[in-house]
Amino acid sequence: MATVPNDAAPFFGDKGNYFADQNFFTKFAIILALIIIFGFAQFAARGFVDILAAPIWVHLHGIMMLAWLGLFVGQNMLIQRRAIASHRRLGWVSLIVACAVVTLTCFTGYMAVALGRQPPFFSGSYFLALVYVEAIAFLSMIIWAIGKRRNTQWHRRLMFGATIIILEPAFGRLLPLPLMGDWGEWVIMLVQLGFVALIARHDRRALGQVHPATIAIFVIVIAVHVAVSSLALLPPLVSFAESVAAAV
Repeated sequence: MATVPNDAAPFFGDKGNYFADQNFFTKFAIILALIIIFGFAQFAARGFVDILAAPIWVHLHGIMMLAWLGLFVGQNMLIQRRAIASHRRLGWVSLIVACAVVTLTCFTGYMAVALGRQPPFFSGSYFLALVYVEAIAFLSMIIWAIGKRRNTQWHRRLMFGATIIILEPAFGRLLPLPLMGDWGEWVIMLVQLGFVALIARHDRRALGQVHPATIAIFVIVIAVHVAVSSLALLPPLVSFAESVAAAV
């Protein structure tokens, strides 16, 4: 079994060999990225979106999301190759890209409601709640992960949790939501929890128990969906969504 190099100890902080099971996380990162890309690509290929007619900010949002996914996979590959210094430097770039993704996500969601471009089976208030709650959860988990960067087990799991949060729009395009009615959101939640369960299963094999960070991801995924459903019904948000839709 390989051991952690001495020069990596300050980065990893806590004791243990974190290279031994990195192959799992690298493969898992690739799978998550491919699912998200496929979800959006097949949606466009089936003619549900006119790419050429989409506003410029939609394209910018897509470019920054691809950049995030590329960095997410790349960072895991760097750790697997023991390129710790490069991983550290690229980490701050990842934060900048994540902030750009969230900014463009929030703006794109707002403009979708303003221009009547949100999915017809979503009310304006629900769509805004969905966009803003998930964006906040995504960025919050990344910032939390950066704060935990010297504790690798927490750090990498929180990064995966943030990416599992943004699986929602991909599965929103893969699943027949118009036919699922109010159950659609909860089905997507179960799918997301299924990916968390894969990490939990790995935890038990590699660590002998489910890591607290994995439990935190499980709770956050549920909390996000509960928050979206609850906020969408609040009169202030309903009024705000109506005013946004009427402004253009």
